[in-house]
Amino acid sequence: MADDTKSNQKTYHKKATGEALVTAKKHSKDHELKLYGSCFCPFVQRVWISLQFKGLAYQYIEIDPYKKPESLLAINPRGLVPALKHSDWGCYESTVLMEYLEDISNSYPLFPPGDAKLRAQCRLWTDHAQEIAMQMENASKLQNEISKLIEVAHPSGPYFLGTEMSYVDVQIAPWIIRMRRVLTPYRGWPEPEAGSRWASWVDAIENNPHVKATTSTDDLYLDSYERYAENRPDISQVANAVNEGRGLP
Repeated sequence: MADDTKSNQKTYHKKATGEALVTAKKHSKDHELKLYGSCFCPFVQRVWISLQFKGLAYQYIEIDPYKKPESLLAINPRGLVPALKHSDWGCYESTVLMEYLEDISNSYPLFPPGDAKLRAQCRLWTDHAQEIAMQMENASKLQNEISKLIEVAHPSGPYFLGTEMSYVDVQIAPWIIRMRRVLTPYRGWPEPEAGSRWASWVDAIENNPHVKATTSTDDLYLDSYERYAENRPDISQVANAVNEGRGLP
């Protein structure tokens, strides 16, 4: 019986599925700008959405987080994703990488151009987006953090600053995707109240073409996070990484 249970336990995926797989294949050719990522990682998806949104040419390289290649370790000795390599330079940490992409490309900016105060506001609430990531295990605290974000967002939206996706939206998009695909089935997270500001925001994120292009099929998230959701002993490193709001070890 124990062997049967073990055989039925799902594992994390090592390749994107659905629209994300199509996008990964489109960006599989060698390029000087390389994104090292894992298909189920929310921090990777932030950077991936940014690349798609800005229309930059790049190469996507899928990484098995338990078999870290030397090319990744040369960029980040801890072997965590996301990581970027641009020619002979490399860096990591999702927020840092998003800002780097803003600096190297003026096309389709995620920060509002020409408004220093509004850009500062975006950076301030980017930090708050990190709090949302940290509270994914605590429903009441998570709801409280979402409510704070809604209070300062554009009143009609649907995005944080209004009708167009911006930096804060990309920061929280991967978590919105995982609320419905992971928290709802595993933790009973409720659907947004119909007609609410949060519902319009979630709908806008879910249907954004750049988000959809980097999102795999639902089963990938269900399978990949099942071990974390059940807190099985053999995945303590994974559980700790997700609970602490960082990349997988």
